Amino acid sequence: MTKPLRKDAQRNRDLLIEAARGLYAARGLDVALEEIAKTAGVSIGTLYNHFPQRADLVNAVFADRTETVAKLAEHALSLDDAWTGLTSFVERVCELQAADRGYNELASTRPPQAEDLERGYELMTRIVERAQASGALREDFTLEDMAFVTWGIARTVEATATVRPEVWRRHLALLFDGMRAPAANPLPVPPLLPGELARIMGGCG
Repeated sequence: MTKPLRKDAQRNRDLLIEAARGLYAARGLDVALEEIAKTAGVSIGTLYNHFPQRADLVNAVFADRTETVAKLAEHALSLDDAWTGLTSFVERVCELQAADRGYNELASTRPPQAEDLERGYELMTRIVERAQASGALREDFTLEDMAFVTWGIARTVEATATVRPEVWRRHLALLFDGMRAPAANPLPVPPLLPGELARIMGGCG
């Protein structure tokens, strides 16, 4: 059982997470740890005491996104129209990416992890299967293809943020049209396997 932090230690941890969240959102994940500590008003030693590795801080900052994505998925499944559920879910996730540069970078380099996104992964599978059962989503679309939809939008957000920050919505609409069952043509190669997707996206990080 993990021992609870002292009040002052918990306060310092919260300050570091809040400082990192703001800096990551504005400037991405490459912000210097020294700057995060300075913004939080603590020493760099205090930062390392709480977060020995940069990844530990990143995971703490974005831990709540797992629950956020799961809630978005639950809402999508509650909608009567399965295609609307699918497209609204993907659009809301992409809006999270567009609003937060750090999360956008994370989304483009880390695939869904069954160990920390098990509930969200199951919900997303249901969203895809439901849309296919309705006849709206092409039958050969897989959850691994979904990862590349959000990855593609992440790169579009990154490339266009300072010129046309909303143009990613046009890109996404084009992708949605390609996902529709009535417009489907045979695909030239089979989909990626889950393990292959993890290797590819992990290598990008």
